Amino acid sequence: MRISVSADWDKGVARQLVEELGRRGHEVITHGVLGPEGEGDWAFCTEAAARDVAEGRADQAVVCCWTGTGASIAANKVSGVRAALCTDAYTASGARRWNDANVLALGLRLTSAAMLEEILDAWFDTVPSQDHTDRRNIQHLEGIAQA
Repeated sequence: MRISVSADWDKGVARQLVEELGRRGHEVITHGVLGPEGEGDWAFCTEAAARDVAEGRADQAVVCCWTGTGASIAANKVSGVRAALCTDAYTASGARRWNDANVLALGLRLTSAAMLEEILDAWFDTVPSQDHTDRRNIQHLEGIAQA
């Protein structure tokens, strides 16, 4: 799977995230302080990663900033992106299952190395629900974005 990654700060689990995704066999595209452009502002590097997903250059993205909040807000501004700020494995699993989230937002301040692995396990091990109600909600989200 091709995963776009952005980080506005080279702290916490930013580099470990890229290494872990590679270890799991994913092709990683980097943005922000980890990427070739070196643009470290969270809104800019997050937008780049989210656009990779929306425009088909990546299957999913993981976007990071100090709290994860700004990255999740910026990613959700890109049409076709459903970003979820996940601080634990249960939230990551639920975001994939019920929300068909295609962008994982992480906070660099509080995500430990152990928690990162648990969140990634849950994220990649969970498939989106095919339940009629869940799919109806996702379709409704697409309509909201176009309004």
